[in-house]
Amino acid sequence: MKIKGESYVTRAEAKRILAAKKRELGYEQKNALEFLSKFAKLGVKGIEEFSNELNAVAKLNEKQKAIIMDFLPKNEDELNILFANEILTLSADDKKKILEITKKFA
Repeated sequence: MKIKGESYVTRAEAKRILAAKKRELGYEQKNALEFLSKFAKLGVKGIEEFSNELNAVAKLNEKQKAIIMDFLPKNEDELNILFANEILTLSADDKKKILEITKKFA
């Protein structure tokens, strides 16, 4: 098998993709869909709006936005934990903006 590309998706987007191919799913994919059905907190429409608002924080790439949208951090400590292994320095203002946006969608 050859990998053609890679992109980051949120849990809600992964759930939508797997649900669209429900008849063709293997065992592992069915388990993933079951997990996503339990733990995907936002719908696809909510994710699109959320992503658009996070674009205001220009330093975030797609992976980082997906992490925020999946875990919905409630405070600065949770946000710092999400990016502990990332090479990313967010200012206090950026963190406040991210948390304000997250509160709208949580």
